[in-house]
Amino acid sequence: MPSQPARVIMYTGAITGATGKVGHFNFAFPPDSMPLESGEQLGPISIAFETYGELNAAKSNAILVCHGFSGDSHAAGYKEGEKGAGWWDGMIGPGRAFDTDKYYIISSNCIGSCVGSTGPASINPINGKPYGLDFPLITIRDMVEAQRHLIDALGIGKLLTVAGGSMGGMQALQWLAAYPARVRSVIPIATAAKHSPQQIAFNEVERQAIMADPVWNNGAYYGGALPESGLGLARAIGHITFMSDKSMDAKFGRDLKSDKEPFKFTPEFQVEGYLRYRGNEFVKRFDANSYLYLTKAMDFFDLARDKPLHEVFRGSGARVLLVSYTSDWLYPSYHSQAIARAMKAAGVDVTYIEVESDYGHDAFLVEFAELTRLIKPFLEKSIKNAADAH
Repeated sequence: MPSQPARVIMYTGAITGATGKVGHFNFAFPPDSMPLESGEQLGPISIAFETYGELNAAKSNAILVCHGFSGDSHAAGYKEGEKGAGWWDGMIGPGRAFDTDKYYIISSNCIGSCVGSTGPASINPINGKPYGLDFPLITIRDMVEAQRHLIDALGIGKLLTVAGGSMGGMQALQWLAAYPARVRSVIPIATAAKHSPQQIAFNEVERQAIMADPVWNNGAYYGGALPESGLGLARAIGHITFMSDKSMDAKFGRDLKSDKEPFKFTPEFQVEGYLRYRGNEFVKRFDANSYLYLTKAMDFFDLARDKPLHEVFRGSGARVLLVSYTSDWLYPSYHSQAIARAMKAAGVDVTYIEVESDYGHDAFLVEFAELTRLIKPFLEKSIKNAADAH
């Protein structure tokens, strides 16, 4: 077996854009430092991450942003050769919600993913081949534990805040539950403390779409044909849940792609063509096995487990800004309302806001102006409290 690497952070390049000082990095650490929640070992573990802004002398201005399940560490700015900006580019930069003139923002790619961090497509050091289904099951708790190793390596004792939407919001909640003394505040957006049966059902249908692809081959497709049909269908199903009825009607209506006579089952409606396009684009950048593992991690997430939810938050001194959206039917507001009630019962300083929006679950990736209006004063108070504490 190859020798295990020490804990090391390697600079891998810069990002351009209006985000201020930015760097792209890779953090690696050996497996014996992080047993998984399942009891299995994984390693060596590598985490891709980006940073924006500068860490102050007191190391009190660090913010960790956590991506949704198909996201990555590239949260802002432009990578060379790529047309699109990072997934939260409208939120990170000078004068923005996560102001890079004031804060040091860290965005890490979660383990289990396929965008720079250790996941099913990574090489298994035991046999020198991609893990595939030999990759162990990972949980939201495992993702956060890996992030904690990264934060330790950066020498940061306490994060100013942990923020994220959807699966990223789950990670923010897990940080609060697992490391209440390591966070001054958290900002969970459009998320839940556990999945409902409906959410699990959608994820299972998406997984079945992938596994039904004839070239999926029980996850051992690396080096050959990829299960693009199954993965594209899974993404199309998922994308329907990200939007709302109103946003789909406004974007597509019942418009046809052309004025020609429709031919049976070709994608004649604009919305049909859009879903196929989204699926086709997605397969170019994502791994089917990562899709399986990450959706399963979300389904297994249960912050309270076998105890009342309020007990998870009892004794926490962190401030919380909790945000949901009126048209989000994938993560309806009742999930966030239950979290807010539990936090109130535990004596947590929580502010809950339900934002009026027609964008559905995707609102946290679109409604930047409203999110900025909420987050800016929240962070200003958090950084003031951090300064007073010193």
